[in-house]
Amino acid sequence: MPQDDIPESPIASLCRDKGLKLTDQRRVIAHVLSESDDHPDVEELYRRALAIDPRISIATVYRTVRLFEEKGILLRRDFGGSRARYEKTDHGNHYHLIDAKSGSVIEFEDEVLEVMLRQIAVRMGFDLVTTRLELFGKKMK
Repeated sequence: MPQDDIPESPIASLCRDKGLKLTDQRRVIAHVLSESDDHPDVEELYRRALAIDPRISIATVYRTVRLFEEKGILLRRDFGGSRARYEKTDHGNHYHLIDAKSGSVIEFEDEVLEVMLRQIAVRMGFDLVTTRLELFGKKMK
């Protein structure tokens, strides 16, 4: 896909809102991240970005991901394994179930769980501000 054909992505808009200069390569990386429905690591982001712009280097992807993380555009996630994975910060309130065998990540929402978490916080004297929950499991046979 030629870079001129890349539409303005939600992450590119966030970058502009936060005053970041959007180089062509950052725009490609922002597009790849906005289109991702998984939690890619830097290596996977690089592969996807390279398919759009063969001039992108792995170093550029690392620097861009770090910058996006510092600016609050991306969240770094550790789902086990050796590589950090990333997701958009505006991804809404959700939780992760990680297959301990394959490493695949399933996102889910659960209102009952959210109520329970708020109740636990209140019982302990806190007003719940945010949650982060990662469950690790093995597929039942």
